[in-house]
Amino acid sequence: MDKVRTYLLGLRWWQKRLIQVATDTVLVWLALLLAFMIRLGIDDMYNPVRVHLWLFIFAPLVSIPLFIRFGMYRAVMRYFGNDALITIVKAVSLSSLILTVVVYWYSNHQALVPRSIIFIYWWLSLLIIGGLRLCMRQYFMGDWFAAAQHVPFTSRDDGLTKVAIYGAGVAGNQLVAALRMGRMMRPVAFIDDDPSIAYRSISGLQVYKPKHIQRMINVTGAQEILLALPSSTRARRREILSLLEGFPLHVRSVPNFTDLASGRVKVDDIQEVDIADLLGRDAVPAQTNLLERFIKDKTVMVTGAGGSIGSELCRQIFSLGPSTLLLFEHSEFNLYSILSELEPPACQQAMSVKLLPILGSIRHQEKLLDVMKTWKVDTVYHAAAYKHVPMIEHNIAEGVLNNVIGTLNTAQAALQSGVSNFVLISSDKAVRPTNVMGSTKRLAELTLQALSREVAPVLFGDATNISRVNKTRFTMVRFGNVLGSSGSVIPLFHRQIKAGGPLTVTHPKITRYFMTIPEAAQLVIQAGSMGQGGDVFVLDMGEPVKIVELAEKMIHLSGLSIRSERNPQGDISIEFTGLRPGEKLYEELLIGDNVVATDHPMIMAAREDHLPWDVLKLKLNDLLSAVEADDYGRVRQLLRETVNGYAPDGEIVDWMSQQRRLEP
Repeated sequence: MDKVRTYLLGLRWWQKRLIQVATDTVLVWLALLLAFMIRLGIDDMYNPVRVHLWLFIFAPLVSIPLFIRFGMYRAVMRYFGNDALITIVKAVSLSSLILTVVVYWYSNHQALVPRSIIFIYWWLSLLIIGGLRLCMRQYFMGDWFAAAQHVPFTSRDDGLTKVAIYGAGVAGNQLVAALRMGRMMRPVAFIDDDPSIAYRSISGLQVYKPKHIQRMINVTGAQEILLALPSSTRARRREILSLLEGFPLHVRSVPNFTDLASGRVKVDDIQEVDIADLLGRDAVPAQTNLLERFIKDKTVMVTGAGGSIGSELCRQIFSLGPSTLLLFEHSEFNLYSILSELEPPACQQAMSVKLLPILGSIRHQEKLLDVMKTWKVDTVYHAAAYKHVPMIEHNIAEGVLNNVIGTLNTAQAALQSGVSNFVLISSDKAVRPTNVMGSTKRLAELTLQALSREVAPVLFGDATNISRVNKTRFTMVRFGNVLGSSGSVIPLFHRQIKAGGPLTVTHPKITRYFMTIPEAAQLVIQAGSMGQGGDVFVLDMGEPVKIVELAEKMIHLSGLSIRSERNPQGDISIEFTGLRPGEKLYEELLIGDNVVATDHPMIMAAREDHLPWDVLKLKLNDLLSAVEADDYGRVRQLLRETVNGYAPDGEIVDWMSQQRRLEP
């Protein structure tokens, strides 16, 4: 049977159509013959073909052209659905109607045809022609017994993973159809909250209530649960995940409604559970006026455009209709990736946005100034930064040069070229930092705060002492961890679960704030539109999350158990590795308590101390000199003097400097 199916699928399109036409001709004759037999019975003395030969010749001559005209031979058997059945009803009904007119006109001159013959022929044609196509659909899908698990005395184990679908709505039914055609998994049941459909059958699958999941597992042998709830809120998905966590099932989901509607993914693109669903917080709708204020019809530049935050900023800025979007990135691969993503929709939608990929480093102020002047940039989103705490703790020079001097270069280039708006993407690690990364981000904030209060500053490193008119509005947006960013714990946990564990957590009590990348980028854009200059905006990150609890949930929702002293036979263990250099147990978003609300419920404005520009310039000059001299004791001292609350755990060690000292 498989060889025949493969052979038929491999035929050319005209060969397939020829077979279908020939088959339908035979089916029309069969329907007509059966109509006579049902109406008149079987009589050896009466042969309807001999008596009404003209009718058997005329019937396919009427029907087949109509079938062709209605497109019945353009339908692909494997994807035969309701629309095709409706088409068959229309074509068969019209052909029967024409045949009726001909019969009653022609019967006056030839042998009489009983009136009920045509009606019987009509429903027999529907049954035979439509039924054969449904059977062939199941045959080509290789799924003859889609609902066999509910038929007594029938059982089957084809080796496919058995999955239950949570959600018996449109998405759930589409997913079932996709899984049956893909032959990668076998759907065995639905789970749905609607009591009106409980224990009924949908698409051949029984619907169970959520409280009867264990019974469903016992009956069907389900191994996984797929969430088909693309339009449900995160709060609702969190409730469902909490319920499913207690069962030995791997939980995955179909994409959310936004991704489905945008066409980026299909309903059968099954993915691991979105960790944002575990947090359970729904995003607040964006305020369009804030989103578009400094972007629509303007020239916008994003530094670090290929990074996790920078790339999402580019996506959202692109959708808001700037005249030009400059993608500034030092990594060739990252720049290529984000450009390749944005170019196709720009062409397909005939958008007027001009995309300009620019390779460059924020360490080169001349390049930054040249870019901003050449394209007359209106708004800059500065996302370029080194963010990995342990990495920067031992690469201090690079951290200072990139995060501090790089921000200084970008800000001064913006000021010199007359950029109207400059938004710095900062971090919660800038608040009372215990690490170099956090202290460099706070220094970057201090730099913008100082510049914003100068009407005509003399720029850092300018030997001419010429004052520059400041027309740039500098703002900063501070937030915590974003899910899925480079260095995030979530991708690490996924890799460790896939490898069989263990999951590594630094400390049992460590907590972090989390937010999705799209939500963070959207709030950054809105916050950047609100300030007057020198503002530090803080995003509402919700409640902090214990990392060990997050690890436990991810293990459970993978259908695995935790190996521990109480459960030595578990699948995956959690190991505590100790805090890494510069790492804090708890992150904070505010240096003090001086915070005020804004027009947006998720954005707050912090009122924090800053240094005058002339004082800060001296500090920056000393810091740069200490880095160039490899004097990291001095670097540590300057950071403590400049950054309020900076309290390093111990001596800071730059690996390059340490190695040079060890060399003879």
